Amino acid sequence: MGVAYHAHVLDWFEAARTEALRDAGLPYRELEASGVIMPVVDVALKYHASVFYDDLIAIEATFPSLGVRLPVDYAVRRDGEDAVLVSGRVTLCFVDVARKRPVGPPDIVRAAFAT
Repeated sequence: MGVAYHAHVLDWFEAARTEALRDAGLPYRELEASGVIMPVVDVALKYHASVFYDDLIAIEATFPSLGVRLPVDYAVRRDGEDAVLVSGRVTLCFVDVARKRPVGPPDIVRAAFAT
């Protein structure tokens, strides 16, 4: 069909989220090393227009709030263009690995988001 496979969008979102966290001073590996993981608890996507093979795209990831759950909003655009091709939200939850229970954001997360 000449368009990018729809399920790849979730991979793009994950890559954008990982890089946005790294840019905020929070490499995901450090979070896991502290004993906290962030599993996905909800996903919503809306396809506004096709992304074609060989399109150069830019993905914006923003964090609208910080609590036990961390929503991340996304916008996929062709590089250099304003029109949103795909939008979505992925909600993660902070989980203490040892207790297997949701927890509030650890101090390293609060520090990264305070800047």
